[in-house]
Amino acid sequence: MDKLMNNRWVMKIIALLLALMLYMSVSFETQPKPAGPSGLPIASRDVETLTDVPVTTYYDTENLVVSGIPQYVDITLEGPTSVTKTASLQRDIEVLADLSDLGIGTHNVRLQYKNISDKIEVTIEPADIKVTLQEKVSQSFPVEVDFINKNKLKDGYIAEEPIVKPNSVKITGAKEEVEKIVMVKAIVDLNDVNETVEEEARVTVYDKEGNVINVDIEPSVVDITVPISSPSKKMPFKIKRNGTLQEGLSVVNIEPVPNEITVFGPKEVIDKLEFIDGITIDLSELTEDTTLEVPIPIPEGVKKVSPEIIKINIDIEQEERKTFTNLPIQTFGLGERLELEFFDPEDGTLDIEVVGAPSLLNDIDPSDIELYINLTDLGQGEHDVRIEVNGPQNISWVLPQVEAKVNITDIP
Repeated sequence: MDKLMNNRWVMKIIALLLALMLYMSVSFETQPKPAGPSGLPIASRDVETLTDVPVTTYYDTENLVVSGIPQYVDITLEGPTSVTKTASLQRDIEVLADLSDLGIGTHNVRLQYKNISDKIEVTIEPADIKVTLQEKVSQSFPVEVDFINKNKLKDGYIAEEPIVKPNSVKITGAKEEVEKIVMVKAIVDLNDVNETVEEEARVTVYDKEGNVINVDIEPSVVDITVPISSPSKKMPFKIKRNGTLQEGLSVVNIEPVPNEITVFGPKEVIDKLEFIDGITIDLSELTEDTTLEVPIPIPEGVKKVSPEIIKINIDIEQEERKTFTNLPIQTFGLGERLELEFFDPEDGTLDIEVVGAPSLLNDIDPSDIELYINLTDLGQGEHDVRIEVNGPQNISWVLPQVEAKVNITDIP
């Protein structure tokens, strides 16, 4: 390498090449610009395209509605490079459709532009548009709720009447369009729903063919509440009495209003229920006909009951007594190949004193009172067996003895 650098011819060649490169560089920079017919240099030109330029519309917005205006247009700018580049970068160009002097009807309109230098040639695409001006009207319409997937509610649940707030909306648009409106709806999806739905829903306007109509809606979103009823079942209930009436008083009738309760809850819970228990009334403080309001206990797993409170009408009268004589004592549960003999009472009959309100006693006869003893699981021999009484409701009784003495033997 050192030998090459010390060689005179190599150095001359390198110097020549460097000189040629420097000459060519200077030559290109100092070349004159192309000249026009007048002999003057021609300035460089540029073409720029701007897309999605918004269109501003001027018209009587209070009384008219316009259609046919494109939302955006494309603009091509051609002119001196420096001016065109600046205009495309600043993007302060305004494209406008001036309809101020036009009346109702259809018109061909040329789009205009502002804020562009006179040195720039402007092409708008589209340059001409067809617009329609129509009379603007406003009208209020009720909002209907349309359910989708209603058949996909959870098993046994029911969608009740929806509540819409506000229940009507103001619709503004071209008179022709507003006159086409037949439905104003908000949509609620009930897929897999098992509780009350509360949501916001967009309002949509339709014509008779179900096509969406493009109009202004105020408000465009409404609040919707859809009560969802869980599976239900009507069932009876038991009323438990606590305490006793004062001496000399008797209950004639206890009548609940209503006499059935509707329970709501998961199907697997209410299907197992047969009646509602736990309703209690206290008789100890009652001295006359009374109406009580009693809350209904909610069974475990049940969501709610209806009604939550019932009325219980209690009729009370002064009590009287009535005696029925020689009522037979019936038996059941006696084993096979066994026979029964009464020792006491010897004839197997008893007198019974019945206590109750006169209006009830007047309707009772001996056939309404049953005396019986239960011999189930009793074998041979003598037994003292408790005497049971079965009689009408709201009646009490007094027996001369509470047990019967009997003898059980084999059938010979």
